[in-house]
Amino acid sequence: MSDVKQEGVGASSAPASGWAREELASLQARGLRRYLEPLDSPQGPVVRVGGETLVNFSSNDYLGLAASASVRAAAIAAVERYGLGTGASRLVVGDTAVHHRLEARLAAFERAEAVLLFNSGYAANTGILPVLVGPGDAVFSDALNHASLVDGCRLSRARVVVFPHADVEALTKALEETPARRKLVVTDTVFSMDGDVAPLREIVAACRAHGAALMVDEAHATGVLGARGAGLCEELGLEDQVDLRMGTLSKALGGQGAYVATSRVVADLLISRARPFIYSTALPAAMCAAAEAAVEAVEKDPALRERLWRNIRRFSDGLRSMGLRAEPRSAVFPVVLGGPERALEAARKLREAGVLVKAIRPPTVPEGTSRLRFCLSAAHTLGHVDLALESLRGVGVHQRGEE
Repeated sequence: MSDVKQEGVGASSAPASGWAREELASLQARGLRRYLEPLDSPQGPVVRVGGETLVNFSSNDYLGLAASASVRAAAIAAVERYGLGTGASRLVVGDTAVHHRLEARLAAFERAEAVLLFNSGYAANTGILPVLVGPGDAVFSDALNHASLVDGCRLSRARVVVFPHADVEALTKALEETPARRKLVVTDTVFSMDGDVAPLREIVAACRAHGAALMVDEAHATGVLGARGAGLCEELGLEDQVDLRMGTLSKALGGQGAYVATSRVVADLLISRARPFIYSTALPAAMCAAAEAAVEAVEKDPALRERLWRNIRRFSDGLRSMGLRAEPRSAVFPVVLGGPERALEAARKLREAGVLVKAIRPPTVPEGTSRLRFCLSAAHTLGHVDLALESLRGVGVHQRGEE
């Protein structure tokens, strides 16, 4: 009986394995195959990977909180009290007082009526959009939005109108010309691959003029922008003019998970309708406790953001001295090189110089825009930043279109 089962499994899996080999060969030929490369150290500005010690410029740990003593201590204390796993979704028996305390803390941080936690930014964006819009509605999405927003739009089954990146005139025209029961605009605030910032004031005005709701993804702005670190909406004073603000716990806050800041009634609807929330085991209480400690650090230690912005300005100045376009608007700096092979080769040379910066290739970025993406952290020293700049000069790269 056991032998029959094994033969059945082998036979049924053979076609899939054949398909996979064909696809992998195609990816390899185009320089697009991915490989996992585990760290041998904690996340930080300097990591051990593949037996090498490297200065890390590929992490989204913008404030260096992933290895913070206070954040780790909060997580350890929560593990001692609540254990490791939550055992169920929050609607069953996976809910704890720590989840509610974090949501209240984040609501105060975001100055919102309510916050609802999700297990990741991807889960949040793919879960929220189908609750808000559906058939007969229209969702308007920036062309460079994160993949999670793109997939959330598709899952909603609403009509999806993609407008050119940061083009408010095109968005306004689309809002005027697209008939729909409900209209929802979605945009990143800081775009993860380019590091530029959405023209949010103008987008808010366009939404107001055309009766559209607005959802923004603050993943790369939370902890980085704003006087308190609450993101671009806070920096521009637009908190009360944006319907939903998605933020992550996994980047500047150093942990795992995500949240949406919104009205109480929208949060209540998401509890009843958002599938990733309903059907996922809840975040561990330890992760919630760690996130609460991280928010506390962001609000009470402005020196974290001061160090980050010191590094951002230093790196931006260095890139411009090489003739590269580099505006200090966020912690993300792309050096666009064109083809994937060129980006891989540049990443290899930087690694030889002690700098870890991964090549970003399609489909993460459009064809012809493979790049090195540098992410700055408050945990980087000026010496780390200067090493990255010196190594980049040694590679001799030029921004696409400036050769």
